[in-house]
Amino acid sequence: MSMNVIAILPARMGSSRFPGKPLAKIHGVPMIGHCFYRTNMCPDLMGTYVATCDQEIMDYVHFIGGKAVMTANTHERATDRTAEAMLKIEAELGKKVDVVVMVQGDEPMVMPEMISDAIAGMADDQTQVVNLMAEIETVEEFEDPNEVKVVVDNNNNALYFSREPIPSLKKGAGKVRMLKQVCIIPFRRDYLLKFNAMPETELERAESVDMMRILEHGEKVKMIMSNHDSFSVDTQADLDRVEDLMRDDTLMSQYT
Repeated sequence: MSMNVIAILPARMGSSRFPGKPLAKIHGVPMIGHCFYRTNMCPDLMGTYVATCDQEIMDYVHFIGGKAVMTANTHERATDRTAEAMLKIEAELGKKVDVVVMVQGDEPMVMPEMISDAIAGMADDQTQVVNLMAEIETVEEFEDPNEVKVVVDNNNNALYFSREPIPSLKKGAGKVRMLKQVCIIPFRRDYLLKFNAMPETELERAESVDMMRILEHGEKVKMIMSNHDSFSVDTQADLDRVEDLMRDDTLMSQYT
């Protein structure tokens, strides 16, 4: 059964940790441009949109021939911005979508295959939300509070997300499986609206991780392993690192 799937990239200039982040340049291309071009290469999407509350992001996306949706500037969470944009896009299309893939606008190394892998995780009708994950290679990254760690059960459903290093290295002496959340998150349409209607939870606030809301309400987040290296950008140091890592990036030559 084919699904109507769109990708929405929430992006705003007012990031507390890195103001102006979406338009920060990597090899001459604003970060949101990398995210848009690379997401839009996924053949499983019927459309890719940037959701923003900033005119300069809107103008840039239109300049590169992309689609952007203006949203309220009151949203505190990416999921709320994504849902508002989804409803506007549906009104424009004249039909409902089945799945919305939320791709954070600070994942400039995203690969089209990563989007496809995440969408494939929705093949089971019971699955309402999927989240990519990847191996953490270094203890330094494992201890970085900007990197969201995840532990999973034997069926790869998330047990817990944290900015702290989980599981503990104390007993494992470095042998524990270190996994991180990669912010490519497909939601079934109605579940995205349900998620936003759920009350915010204590652990969600404590960890500053949206997905904790789902776990605290006793529901599942299906985690899918990605074999691609991807690093989110939260600081100028992250930006410098990603610029270095993308120096020989083969996908970039298709849009720069």
